[in-house]
Amino acid sequence: MAAAIHGMPVKIVACYTPLTATAIIALPQFKSIQDLRGKTIAINSFGGGLEGQARLIFKHFGLDTEKDVKLLASGGMEFRLTSMKQGLTVATLGSAPIEFVAKKLGFIVLAKADDLFSYPSSGLLVNTKRIKERPDEIKRMIKAGMGTNHYIAHNREGTVQAMMEWMRIDRDTATATYDGVVKTYGDDLSLPEDGIRLLSDEAKKNAKLNREISIEQVADLSLLKEVQKEFRVTGR
Repeated sequence: MAAAIHGMPVKIVACYTPLTATAIIALPQFKSIQDLRGKTIAINSFGGGLEGQARLIFKHFGLDTEKDVKLLASGGMEFRLTSMKQGLTVATLGSAPIEFVAKKLGFIVLAKADDLFSYPSSGLLVNTKRIKERPDEIKRMIKAGMGTNHYIAHNREGTVQAMMEWMRIDRDTATATYDGVVKTYGDDLSLPEDGIRLLSDEAKKNAKLNREISIEQVADLSLLKEVQKEFRVTGR
């Protein structure tokens, strides 16, 4: 998104995950997002997707990350959870399996982004020249993505086994990861308009841009629509 709004010749052509499973994990004495007002929240780093998602989640609950809470860059998941155990921070954000690990440590989940808003977090991005020169290659990639997402949604055991091998994690962690992210995978690879607006606004804020960004500037969904028609899928 950032590259596209700066004029780089790239386009989003399909969306694998129109939602993100990012959760806010907190110490057990905190019962709501509002309880975090004035507190320090750990994120991995500044300028990344997690910071943007933190802003959106807190905004949903009426809090401003620049005024109402303090974000602290604390590194990877292990470091963020350790920071909470030591009392340096009271909450953190992250995707599965952080919920599974956090609950074993006695922490609780206060909110999950996939329950609040659409936020496309992965997809297929290509050079605009390639769209014109090799459309069949891109369509095959889109078809493969649809097949993969269908497999993930309908084959829990096979996906868990693949996660164990690929991520080198045990079955319990893989199962918790699957259950935490499965609903974020889109069945038809459509790019949700409300989600792309959120991404656009975040990218504009980071780039300090005031001009409007149209969906056509960052996405070309023509090949996706062809594949959806071929598979008789109605895109959103």
